[in-house]
Amino acid sequence: MRLFVWLPFALSAPLSCSGNDPAAASNATGAVCANGSTLTYDNFGKAFMTSYCIRCHSSNLSGSARNGAPSDHNFDSLEAIHSTELSHIDQAAAAGPNYTNNLMPPAAPFPTLAERKQLGEWLACNVP
Repeated sequence: MRLFVWLPFALSAPLSCSGNDPAAASNATGAVCANGSTLTYDNFGKAFMTSYCIRCHSSNLSGSARNGAPSDHNFDSLEAIHSTELSHIDQAAAAGPNYTNNLMPPAAPFPTLAERKQLGEWLACNVP
């Protein structure tokens, strides 16, 4: 079953990533915490997750309503985000100096490049 869920993402990875490296979606962005970063869960993370992630990655969803999202990847609270393998968020949706990963979300609306860069920075600064 797990292969079935991830197969569409694996097949679309080279088409979904930016840059010239077809493996970019599986690579870390290299985002770092910017000196003086002001991004927090309250002023960035919560809105980002609400806008782009919890339509599938919510603890309130189950079965087909999750659209293939793993049951242990829930982003509807800071505590839930902390309990997730954060590199998965980075590798699926964030941007940094090494890569821009845009596997997630799989359907519109999509975050802008600036939002993806902020996600990478926020993960590096505030969600260790």
